[in-house]
Amino acid sequence: MAEQTGTSRRSVLAVAAAATTAGSLGLQAGPAAARDDDGRSRTAQEPSRELRAILREIDHRRIEATVRRLAAFGTRHTLSAQDDPERGIGAARDWILAEMRRHAGAAGGRMRVELQSYVQEPGPRIPQPTRITNVVATLRGSASPDRLYVVSGHYDSRASDVMDFTSDAPGADDDASGVAVVMELARVMARRRLGATVVFAAVAGEEQGLFGAAHMAEQYKLQKADVQGMFTNDIVGSPTADDGTRDPRTIRLFAEGVPSSETPEEAAVRRSVGGENDSPSRQLARFVRDVADNDATGMKVRVVYRRDRYLRGGDHIPFLERAYPAARFTEPAEDYAHQHQDVRVQDGKQYGDLPEFCDFPYIARVARVNAAALWSLAQAPGTPRGAKILTAALTNATELVWERGLEKDLAGYEVVWRETTASDWTHVIDVGDATRHTVDLSKDNVFFGVRAVSRSGLRSPVAFPSPQR
Repeated sequence: MAEQTGTSRRSVLAVAAAATTAGSLGLQAGPAAARDDDGRSRTAQEPSRELRAILREIDHRRIEATVRRLAAFGTRHTLSAQDDPERGIGAARDWILAEMRRHAGAAGGRMRVELQSYVQEPGPRIPQPTRITNVVATLRGSASPDRLYVVSGHYDSRASDVMDFTSDAPGADDDASGVAVVMELARVMARRRLGATVVFAAVAGEEQGLFGAAHMAEQYKLQKADVQGMFTNDIVGSPTADDGTRDPRTIRLFAEGVPSSETPEEAAVRRSVGGENDSPSRQLARFVRDVADNDATGMKVRVVYRRDRYLRGGDHIPFLERAYPAARFTEPAEDYAHQHQDVRVQDGKQYGDLPEFCDFPYIARVARVNAAALWSLAQAPGTPRGAKILTAALTNATELVWERGLEKDLAGYEVVWRETTASDWTHVIDVGDATRHTVDLSKDNVFFGVRAVSRSGLRSPVAFPSPQR
């Protein structure tokens, strides 16, 4: 990578014009359009041979077996039996733990599987003190073990009445599908040596109030863990809407804008300079689309610029509340007739959240999207820290600074930018192994970002700079 300290307006415009003329699709400055004619982002990263091999190992038949086994426990309600070996949340917990430990056997000691438990005191949906237990498998990274990425699904289920813990509540789509994604990822990735640490979690207490995820996020916060990304897979079992229409090649990814955890002072700065569309979670979502919206996954990642759906929430929210970048995967359009319904037959039709209404090849494609994102995050350098735009002097140039990462395979950095009305990054410049760069473009007119590059060409998520006088 070339060593550079500045980029002139003339050179920027010349490179952009050359890219337009040549039809360049590479990681260089490009024309104003954020995406090429084939719909690919200008900052997209092509899947490597190793990543394609990982994606091919994901097996929809194993995913189906997991969903059916979880549904067979009858109910997995948080308030159901914890000591019955056949029925209830305790039986499901023990089965998930055993399966995760079996997957860990292929990791050569790099994967630790444990139960993370605590007692939740009574509240609106918890009538008496209740033990809530997450099953957590941690695959330790070899190069940057302190950098963490978390993927989860919730293994508890519910009937139509959220307090009914005795009726059958198979919870196939909500959310055995998400747990099956997590368990299949753990199986496939346990055999790989990753750079950063990836955590595969099946959490409980979601339907009663996101309790398991909140406990996990709080533990990471108390440990000052460097969680640089979290995904929850919740309701990822079917591409069929309640009107019968199907969208089998799309997965929604919900990502909030202005961070929930911002202080009033931070919010005031954001209001003054923009960046409402540039939260760490939005950068994480753009990264997912760059590495997973392609032929290798067979999926289109539809980023939704919201924290979650109306009237509901998922296990990413406790992570957002603790200032961790997090986003939620969910199917393109939900079929409410088969969600949170007691198992019943009406007018000759069967209702309930049953495995029969899941599309297992679709869930496998969702797993591939997750795998592409997690592998790319773990193998790339971490998101740059300390990114700032220097604003001490009035000038039409833009000076950016950031901290150099500690990764041994770090090759350098790229500066990206886009018009303030664009949703995707439209230009990329290689600035070399530097921690400062000046672009002869006005910071008043465009948004800038910085991303790290490894020697193998993998890019990190973009860091959005804050102003510094």
